[in-house]
Amino acid sequence: QVQLAESGGGLVQAGDSLRLSCAVSGRTSGNYAMAWFRQAPGKEREFVARITWIGGSTTDGDSAKDRFTISRDNAKNTVYLQMKSLKPEDTAVYYCAAGSLWTTVSASYPYWGQGTQVTVSS
Repeated sequence: QVQLAESGGGLVQAGDSLRLSCAVSGRTSGNYAMAWFRQAPGKEREFVARITWIGGSTTDGDSAKDRFTISRDNAKNTVYLQMKSLKPEDTAVYYCAAGSLWTTVSASYPYWGQGTQVTVSS
């Protein structure tokens, strides 16, 4: 079992930056795929970015390209999502997820955090 806990969300203005954190606990010895997803009201959950727990290979979704950066600190058991130049359309609940498959499909991730709200005002 893997437990995930997101933090760092909040209310910011367009153009601001924000860093989300995902604290990982439990069974962390495997090479999990760690991912960030987001879900805006009335919309489907959207892939943002992913990273391998060992090695740090990354993939960005369309929403993350050029503005968001995923990283991890194995010593702190934490995954980060650094977001810059935020836009109102980035407003969503951001979720951290973990799984054994290298995929962008949310249904393939068995472990999820509770989510953290990011609201970007114009």
